[in-house]
Amino acid sequence: MTAPSRARKLAEPVERLFGGIAGSVCGVRTEAPHVVLTYDDGPEPGGTEGVLAALADVRATATFFVLLTRARRFPGLLADMVSAGHEIALHGVDHRRLTGLSSDEVERRTRAGRAELEDLIGRRVTWFRPPYGTQSPRTWRAVTRDGLVPVLWGPVLRDWQDVPQADRVAGAVRDSRAGSIVLGHDGFAGPADGVEDGPAPAVDRGDLTRRLLGVYGERGLVGRSLGEALTVGRQYRRAWFRR
Repeated sequence: MTAPSRARKLAEPVERLFGGIAGSVCGVRTEAPHVVLTYDDGPEPGGTEGVLAALADVRATATFFVLLTRARRFPGLLADMVSAGHEIALHGVDHRRLTGLSSDEVERRTRAGRAELEDLIGRRVTWFRPPYGTQSPRTWRAVTRDGLVPVLWGPVLRDWQDVPQADRVAGAVRDSRAGSIVLGHDGFAGPADGVEDGPAPAVDRGDLTRRLLGVYGERGLVGRSLGEALTVGRQYRRAWFRR
């Protein structure tokens, strides 16, 4: 048996257990011209406002995966997201990698974080995105035990790196199609969020969203939140594990 064949054979039990309806949401199967816009690590002054304004200009909607460390500090921005009709999801109590925590700690943190976020916005929270997209079968079980659904992504805006805006847009658009879940950020996690990822990149997040939506519009695509896209589509799930 060749090495690729062995790899596929070893992956089959994982896919059977965690793929399909039991996996993580990685896209939407849809015939509508919807691209799912998602933003992580907010709310953050100087970033969230620009993103909200750009979305409002074309009546697009998005799903914001918020950090509780930020939501507590900037409740007004969180309220602005809700009042503008966007979907709120949980990114974490802070931005620490879940794979470095015990299963009990992951379950406790996500349950408490969900309850606190629901109290803040007055709505049920369904979606969860693990910080850095890192999860193991163990952390996946801990997160889903309380009913949260992990959501990952496809195209990325690379807005955590210092690269030209045009390159960010071109890369995301190149990999986008109807039903894609696009990863963007309206903030940048730091020490107050339990991590140290270096200096924040120089990026105008509102301008980036505006440029992206402009190119999507030229291609007949519109930005939608995950929940809204799923009103006319269905979830695509697969196993996604990385440390």
